[in-house]
Amino acid sequence: MPAAQPDATRPDQALPDYAELLGLPLVHKGKVRELYRLDDDRLLMVATDAISAFDYVLSSRIPDKGEVLNRLSLWWFDRVADLVDNHVLSSDVPAPVAGRAVVCERLEMIPVECVARGYLTGSGWLEYQQTREVCGVPLPDGLVDGSRLPEPIFTPATKAALGEHDENVSFETVADTVGGELATRIRDLTLAVYTRAASIAAERGFVLADTKFEFGRRPDGTVVLADEVLTPDSSRFWDASTWQPGGRLDSYDKQYVRNWLLHDSGWNRSAGDAPPGLPAEVVAATRARYVSAYEQLTGDVFAPVAADGEGGRAR
Repeated sequence: MPAAQPDATRPDQALPDYAELLGLPLVHKGKVRELYRLDDDRLLMVATDAISAFDYVLSSRIPDKGEVLNRLSLWWFDRVADLVDNHVLSSDVPAPVAGRAVVCERLEMIPVECVARGYLTGSGWLEYQQTREVCGVPLPDGLVDGSRLPEPIFTPATKAALGEHDENVSFETVADTVGGELATRIRDLTLAVYTRAASIAAERGFVLADTKFEFGRRPDGTVVLADEVLTPDSSRFWDASTWQPGGRLDSYDKQYVRNWLLHDSGWNRSAGDAPPGLPAEVVAATRARYVSAYEQLTGDVFAPVAADGEGGRAR
């Protein structure tokens, strides 16, 4: 096995990937995305090839990952446009970030991670084992990891500072934070978009187990879907043909990387050390999962813009 790369960094310590190439003012750097100012009303949002896990940005890059995320988000935005406005103004962007960036509206972001779950797994599964609830929503006895829920549920989380872990909270906590009317609006939008997307994903052989959205507001108060949407970074996609509650949950998302770090890398998470970089075969397998998810969902062959100068948006 090839040697692992150097240790990961906390998100607030990572340097931007595209600042020098773009020569634009950097407004914000997240774990994967970088925001640059174009003018008072517009931002350039760039999806990098970085990958994060357990609140670290890994030293490894997944080739073409940012382009997959960006183009898949655009594909999904088109398919839920009748449910909610989105922040995208244009995909006509500077050449160094072609395919991996959009021009978007500058919004007042709502400080809530809006999570929809149709299946029980991840932090929801851990909470259920202790309380038979997830974010204050009671669930029936007898569920296992990977169980389908009786109906999709809204399980929000606080929007933590960069490098900190988001905390699952109840709907009542969200209402106390942003007001009851806005909390109801983002809950209803979250469930509506998830329900639409889960149906589309099922037609293409995927179980959409859960996903998270971010919303912002325009000056007139309109709620807008922002950031990325329904990508392998923000969602759990399982192979529907092998889905087995309590057993096999074949993922087309970054759960593959989490599993490698926890079970095969030799990293001791509880020691507080940064996780290692990914060996070449794990990078390649991760890229393959992201590309497969894109192709199976959109029906298009993924051709990176950088490879031919064109590539482009999935139909």
